[in-house]
Amino acid sequence: MEIPLLSDIVIILGLAVVVILLFQRFKLPTILGFLATGVIAGPHGLSLIHSSHDIEILAEIGVILLLFIIGMEFSLRQLSMIKRTVLLGGTTQVLATIGLVALVMVLLNFNWGEAVFMGFLIALSSTAIVLKLLQDRGEINSPQGRVVLGILIFQDIIVVPMMLLAPLMAGGSENIVTELLLMALKGAFVIVFVLISARYLVPRLLYLVAETKSKELFILCVVVICFAVAWLTSSLGLSLALGAFMAGLIISESEYSHQATSNILPFREIFTSFFFVSIGMLLDFAFLLQNLPVVLLFTLVTFLLKGIVATIAARMLQYPLRIALLVGLSLFQVGEFAFILSKAGINNGLLSEETYQYFLSVSLLTMAVTPFVVGSYRRLADMIAAPFSSSHEAMPFQNPHDMHGDLPNLDDHIIIIGYGINGRNVAKAAKHANIPYVIVELNAVTVKNERKIGEPIVYGDAVHPMILSHINIHRARVVVIAISDPEATKRIITTVREISDKVHIIVRTRFVQEMEDNYRIGADEVIPEEFETSIEIFTRTLNKYLMPRDEIEAFTQKIRSDNYEMLRSLAGNRKNDMANLSMDIPDIEVASLRIYTTEPDIVGTPLLHTSIRNRFQITVVAIKRKAETILNINANTVLQKGDLLYVVGKPADVMRFSNYLKDS
Repeated sequence: MEIPLLSDIVIILGLAVVVILLFQRFKLPTILGFLATGVIAGPHGLSLIHSSHDIEILAEIGVILLLFIIGMEFSLRQLSMIKRTVLLGGTTQVLATIGLVALVMVLLNFNWGEAVFMGFLIALSSTAIVLKLLQDRGEINSPQGRVVLGILIFQDIIVVPMMLLAPLMAGGSENIVTELLLMALKGAFVIVFVLISARYLVPRLLYLVAETKSKELFILCVVVICFAVAWLTSSLGLSLALGAFMAGLIISESEYSHQATSNILPFREIFTSFFFVSIGMLLDFAFLLQNLPVVLLFTLVTFLLKGIVATIAARMLQYPLRIALLVGLSLFQVGEFAFILSKAGINNGLLSEETYQYFLSVSLLTMAVTPFVVGSYRRLADMIAAPFSSSHEAMPFQNPHDMHGDLPNLDDHIIIIGYGINGRNVAKAAKHANIPYVIVELNAVTVKNERKIGEPIVYGDAVHPMILSHINIHRARVVVIAISDPEATKRIITTVREISDKVHIIVRTRFVQEMEDNYRIGADEVIPEEFETSIEIFTRTLNKYLMPRDEIEAFTQKIRSDNYEMLRSLAGNRKNDMANLSMDIPDIEVASLRIYTTEPDIVGTPLLHTSIRNRFQITVVAIKRKAETILNINANTVLQKGDLLYVVGKPADVMRFSNYLKDS
């Protein structure tokens, strides 16, 4: 028996493999590959798909799983850490974009409902594309990365109420006030349901399921929760997508969210691929070619409008113009959630077929150029910011005196660039050693808070020479660069070296491969987190093998010296001393063992009569009994059930003794 859907699935997935392989060669996002697959296979392309309705059903499942994952990854605790960026930056970007797009659409003779809904669509950017590009560049924790992430989180959240408002904006209700009240009641019910489920029901259910240690049952339970809540919200007249998001939110508050996410991800990837293919199938490529000048004009308008609004949003967060421009050049495209939202617009008559084709064309073009723009966005930001650079440019919406404050007389001091974990630790150490220091930080809120408690901190972008001159870079002894932006780090090193040749530059970087470039442009020392973490892990491993501490220190120092020298110079005159280094690891183990047994030959008997040393070749060196640690072990010491014994012996003997101590 032939199954039409099966042949369509094979065609879609097979064609997607070929197209995405081609796209990967040109470093284009996977999403664009799926969209292109839909264009090729769809009714406006080669018409390879026959059961388009069934494909749309698979696409709907993809949307449900996509929002379910978003809900599981959404944490109220994590959100609170960047709440200012999310609320102020996200609100500014979304509302300003909606307002400006709606104004343009009204001038083009659209009614207000259609105009505002188009503003909804254009306001959303591509979370999948932008975060993947920033992650690949190692800039997700950079200042621009944090702002972009905060705004994208707000967009992901705001898409849910946008979907709820779509039917009301279509004018289908005679009494909007009643509809709004009814929607508020439904929303309140859903919120109460989510809170009760997240606090009491789901954690208990998942605990019972996890206790069975059945992976299949756990996956089944998670999928049932997802679709059950989606079905509930749909029954209440709300969207399936809202229910999926709420289901994810319920699970996110439990300790099983990470396991649930890892189990659902493969299903999401498959079904969301059908969603993007289905969107591509709707694009009329002939329409795009026939209206190419108008589409290109709308694409340019979208690029400029969204880019400028996102830049203003970042400036509202008190970031320098250069960082704000990087944010604007990251968020100019129309995103994947706009496609989900557009379905609601079509169903409620807010998008005509012609308008929808223009929207699809503009969306695809903005997404297609995003990798190329982000790839060169630093150069573009520098070009745009250059004419506006001034001594006060790095201090938007603030009094420069408030941000810089009264610094101490700086001489022979440490300059700490970046006040994250590493910067804070360097500052604490400097304060403890009574060494003068000053901090340069881009987060205005951090600067304000730290100045209140007396930290010598200034607000500014250290890539600008004027900021470094203000903190007496020419009289400093050491500059510590502890930021999470590889490109900005290189620019700061270059700027420092243009001002001073004598200052000692120490750079913190994430990966070993970044060391060579930093050394080449002027860094004196580069500390890679990736490498130091490996050394720390191996050091602790050697400690467990009871190697002498002085030998471990010599060993790790040899590793550091060898690798740092290797990357400092491309000339290879390096001696391979490591191969000749031998380690005499003793066949001995120190272990802590709990007494569970009640056997009289162990418990309640003096050590002299237990013959532990003769029977098990084990030596008891200490006993932990409740809160007391007994170190004076002698022949008359008596063991009790529940004691924690610290013993020394060969690994096999320790294991044999451990098994004997278990409750039989």
